[in-house]
Amino acid sequence: MTAAAPLDAIRAFITQHAIPLEPELQRRPFRELVPALEALRAEVRRQGLWAPHLPPEQGGLGLTLPAFAEVSAVLGESPIGHYLFNCQAPDVGNQELLLAHGTSEQRATWLAPLVRGEVRSCFAMTEPEFAGSNPVWMDTRAVRDGDAYVITGHKWFTSSADGAAFTIVMAVTDPDASPHRRASQIIVPMDAPGVTLVRNISVMGESGSDYLSHAELRFDAVRVPVTNRLGAEGEGFALAQERLGPGRIHHCMRWIGICERAFGLMVRRAATRELAPGEPLGRQQVVQHWIAESRAEVDAARLLVLDVAHRIERDGATAARDGISLIKFHVAGVLQRVLDRAIQVHGALGMTDDTPLAYWYRHERGARIYDGPDEVHKTSVAKRILAAAGMPARERRHG
Repeated sequence: MTAAAPLDAIRAFITQHAIPLEPELQRRPFRELVPALEALRAEVRRQGLWAPHLPPEQGGLGLTLPAFAEVSAVLGESPIGHYLFNCQAPDVGNQELLLAHGTSEQRATWLAPLVRGEVRSCFAMTEPEFAGSNPVWMDTRAVRDGDAYVITGHKWFTSSADGAAFTIVMAVTDPDASPHRRASQIIVPMDAPGVTLVRNISVMGESGSDYLSHAELRFDAVRVPVTNRLGAEGEGFALAQERLGPGRIHHCMRWIGICERAFGLMVRRAATRELAPGEPLGRQQVVQHWIAESRAEVDAARLLVLDVAHRIERDGATAARDGISLIKFHVAGVLQRVLDRAIQVHGALGMTDDTPLAYWYRHERGARIYDGPDEVHKTSVAKRILAAAGMPARERRHG
């Protein structure tokens, strides 16, 4: 029997502790808030709500993927919700990878402190020289030299690298293998000689710091033991795909949490903001339509994501791959529309950092780009639907 998600307790914690801290997040670098955040994380542990995605033997709540999806939506209502409960990306994906594929030594060295919240990690895959929409095309190499790999390459948009203890690097270990067997995943300490954090990339005018940042990294002949490899050589892409299925559920439900918070702010603004004495904004028909459309879209998106979460839990990520693509582009689009409507209803206030709307608009525009652009997911789903209907595959042309 699986544990039930303690949604009421989690929602109360977000309301009482996370949301009041958000104004400080808007005014100060994340790094300056770490002491206050660590105190709240200790309170999460004290209340027995820590790491809801992990099994009890790892100190978590042992929730199923659908149950954790519901939790993720609640945590998503605050920019710091997932961080406070130690289920934030990219750490949550790295924890799941290490739990499923790490050796006992890797779990003791890297997973255990990550689960305890003593360290953070990152995942280095995307490269500035190559299209991120083609994940098997990369140039970072890991050359075998005895009992070590020597890694050389260039990565960027490595989220949360600033202050991380280690990264999991996607690197080509066999350039002559088939495209999906060329790369491996290798654990690299961030303080290893040859690892350079070039910069925190400015995104929509913000470079961020510590956990809330995206870094450019260089690996110059970085030497790590072969025992740092996750899984067998050549399994890097397969492990990335395995990580992606549950990760997509996490992201989409976090986006739905953002939508719920934005929707609540929009409704309150429409109900209380007067255009003239006794004339609330909510009497405008266009605003009423935005509210109705947003409610329908968010509810439908939530049900779609939960359906895919149940399919992954029951049949595995491969069987649910069309659904995984559908929720990615559909929920990302809903997120952008709901945020845009909420900002419009708030008028000039929506452009400020007096609400979290502008923050989310800046930082979540990437939802339609990362983890594969929406257009790639739409094309891949449509091709499989058309193939099932009998449309012949395009012939490859040579010469």
